[in-house]
Amino acid sequence: MAPKAAQAAQLTQITNFGNNPGNLQMYVYRPDNVAANPAIVVANHWCTGSALDFYNGTQYNELSEQYGFIVVYPSVTRSSKCFDVASQASLDGSGGDSASIKSMVDYVVANYGADRNRVFATGVSSGAMMTNVLLGAHPEVFKAGSTYAGVPFTCFATTNGSEWNSDCAQGLINRTPQQWGDAVRSANPGYNGPWPRMQVWFGTEDDVLRYPNFQEQIDQWTNVNGTDQTADYTDTPEPNWTRTRYGGTGGQAPVEAISMAGVDHGLPVRELETLRFFGLTGQASNTNAIVGAASGRCLDNPGGSTTNGTQAVLWDCNGGANQSFTRTSAGELKVNGKCLEASGWGTANGTKAVIWDCTGGANQRWNVNSNGTVINVHNGLCLDATGAATANGTPIILWACSGTSNQSWSLR
Repeated sequence: MAPKAAQAAQLTQITNFGNNPGNLQMYVYRPDNVAANPAIVVANHWCTGSALDFYNGTQYNELSEQYGFIVVYPSVTRSSKCFDVASQASLDGSGGDSASIKSMVDYVVANYGADRNRVFATGVSSGAMMTNVLLGAHPEVFKAGSTYAGVPFTCFATTNGSEWNSDCAQGLINRTPQQWGDAVRSANPGYNGPWPRMQVWFGTEDDVLRYPNFQEQIDQWTNVNGTDQTADYTDTPEPNWTRTRYGGTGGQAPVEAISMAGVDHGLPVRELETLRFFGLTGQASNTNAIVGAASGRCLDNPGGSTTNGTQAVLWDCNGGANQSFTRTSAGELKVNGKCLEASGWGTANGTKAVIWDCTGGANQRWNVNSNGTVINVHNGLCLDATGAATANGTPIILWACSGTSNQSWSLR
């Protein structure tokens, strides 16, 4: 695993943060570029893991430098290193790990000036189960969650002190949406505020927490949010994903669910997608001309086309809308209402750079680097003027990064 990028900010342990019935440890990452009244993201590790493991294994701290939020990393001290998602105290919020994590949030709000109205939770496996518990037990605290391979709130409940519920893990607990929703409502008698939104990620081949738990989470959080279980929007932002949204079609719909075909319990964490769902990547975008160092000409969408598959070219810079690319917080380059992408999810040298309807896919996300390269997130190839040509109409392609001037661009 590559070391973290150097930052003045450090992962800091906080002791004596308040009521701690779960005997958890608390770690905080406060970015150098912290926003005024920053949001909080609680990042929950997997079984056998720790706060340090989750810090090293995800990019939330690097992204906090860009978007200004504070990251809280709870860490389990019991021998299993699994969160308490089974005891009644943790499930009703009166004790256990959920009460400890609530204390951590209260501490950050009081001591870091964080925004109590923008508190979110995410996690993987046991941490995903904990995320469900936090939103179920403390809807007054958490505004949204994002779970990677988790189970519904109360699914793992036990009465014998065991941390493990085999029936739930095996996907054998099948309740109606109403029953799942009632579990959340009954844990919060008298609560009449807004219910948290939920994003659910699951691999179809998960052999630890079986795939039926994907639909059970959808059933629970759609019912809590007062919507049915019929998707209002479906798309395929990456080849093996099926993304559905419930209760709305936009990026912050009440429930968003991503099924990853052929993926097991070790599913990848897509931090930017989680932060996008939380609403933390919506800062103002930058609009620029993208100028080739070798040619002095601009990246151009010919004729301001809106036809999917139109290939970008070089052209004399003219200040037109078809040369004005908007860099979004998700890493897209938008022009004329379309996104620049690696055509057909290509990975080979010569893949065309074309415009297409924006999908949120990795082939439409770009890293614009200080050395002048513009690199596609999906394939790692550089934006390139074909054959090092400089004339008007030169097609733009993707090619292995070589450091040549026809792969060097400036934003103006």
